[in-house]
Amino acid sequence: MLNFVLCEDNQKILNNLSKMLESIFIQKKYNCNISLCSNNKEEILEFISNNKVDVLFLDIDLKSEGSGLDIANEVRKINKNIYIIFTTAHLEYVMLAYKYKTFDFLAKPITLHRLQDTIDRLIEDVKGLPKRYIKIDTKNTMIDENAIEFIKRDGMKLVFHSKSKDYETYSSFSKIQNNLPENFVRCHRSFIVNINLIKDIDPVVNTVSFSDNCICDIGPKYKNFFMEVLNNYGINR
Repeated sequence: MLNFVLCEDNQKILNNLSKMLESIFIQKKYNCNISLCSNNKEEILEFISNNKVDVLFLDIDLKSEGSGLDIANEVRKINKNIYIIFTTAHLEYVMLAYKYKTFDFLAKPITLHRLQDTIDRLIEDVKGLPKRYIKIDTKNTMIDENAIEFIKRDGMKLVFHSKSKDYETYSSFSKIQNNLPENFVRCHRSFIVNINLIKDIDPVVNTVSFSDNCICDIGPKYKNFFMEVLNNYGINR
């Protein structure tokens, strides 16, 4: 899921932008979510520091707490990969905005057609990023890490679960854990989960669920560390 943050000090414009984005996500069936809407610089920076944010819509001409360019400068110190899309009625800022690795620049008033074009290109750009694969056995079987929801220990075997199928291999967590990306975190003696694909967490029942309705348990031995990782890494909950 791509997580969006919107920064705009005009509440009417902010509401309209949010509604247009949500309509595009629904119509095009994009796996995207608006995580935060705010006009507060510190709130924006704190949220980006502590959560997974993929796209930032940023008004250049903020009425308080510095310009959007100032925020972009701070954001780039926190996250070098976030997509920044500037919005403004002042076209003279265009060249300055691209200094911050800007994906696009939307002139106000923003139209649905222009916004949809930007989102379509952004999704294509994200899809074009190189895939990273995990080697799961001695036969050099490779799986796209973004497809794996969780890894389950089942006796002497490990089951790599994706939405499309399960991959089984004879191995153990101790043999693979150090070679897994940082977004794969152990939450139970029998489960390692991909926190990027978590749909929901129930800290009372101690379960993690995914979009295909599969559920993994959170074990008491791993719960504190697991929740700490989630808070630091940031997921959409």
